[in-house]
Amino acid sequence: MTNIINGRQIAKQLNQETKTRVDKLKEEGIIPGIAVILVGDNPASVIYTRNKQKTAEKLGMKSILRKFPKDVSQAEVLQAIHHYNDDPTIHAILIQLPLPKHLNQTELIEAISPEKDVDGFDSKNVGKLYNNEDGHYPVSCTARGIMTLLHSYLDKIEGKNVTIIGRSILVSRPLQSLLINENATVTMVSLHTDDIDYYTKHADILVVAAGTPNLIKKDQVKPGATVIDVGINRMANHHLVGDVDFNSVKEVAENITPVPGGVGPMTIATLMQQTVDLAEWNK
Repeated sequence: MTNIINGRQIAKQLNQETKTRVDKLKEEGIIPGIAVILVGDNPASVIYTRNKQKTAEKLGMKSILRKFPKDVSQAEVLQAIHHYNDDPTIHAILIQLPLPKHLNQTELIEAISPEKDVDGFDSKNVGKLYNNEDGHYPVSCTARGIMTLLHSYLDKIEGKNVTIIGRSILVSRPLQSLLINENATVTMVSLHTDDIDYYTKHADILVVAAGTPNLIKKDQVKPGATVIDVGINRMANHHLVGDVDFNSVKEVAENITPVPGGVGPMTIATLMQQTVDLAEWNK
């Protein structure tokens, strides 16, 4: 019988744990604070940032949503980042992506203090993850959330063959490092890979983050595999689907995430978890 990985339930449990940690910090006089910077009015970004703010406030955190018009200058956004870097009540800073093309995304991310880089995208934090360094540092919230899902359904990750479809710096590359750091054997492929089916059929764990609706069918999946669908695609009828053909793949997979309700809730829950991490690490 296929296990439908319940991201909403696991996120709810994680939020409960985070709320307990927030309450403990408050007893010490510390309120975890997060500042989210939103540029423009991209509908998906507006929804994501609203959900992040609501969740943070529900958990008892300080939450600031700084909105800028889409034609904001680089200097204005940098000024806001420097302000929050210097604000001791803000422990986490996040820039909602994507940004308008006239803004230099790399410069803005690198301007965030590594100790407040809650998304783990700063080059110093990326380097620490890649080198599997000891100590505390933030990592990609979506990638960390996926690891939480895997740990909830698998006895171990060590020794597993993993195929990741996608090469993004937001999810796929940090996830590759996290998996390698747990002694998995990881292959990263893309839509340009020759005979992609060879790699998907040999994967004990298949992670699909290609941004292509219903890309993976059941004949491309190893029976008994764990399938993590990172994609979220809004179709013409406004129905949301993932990068995996869920109805067919669930017939062969042992574990599979639905869309919605799989990876998505874990990203926000992990963001909250990591905000509290930063508050604890830097108190």
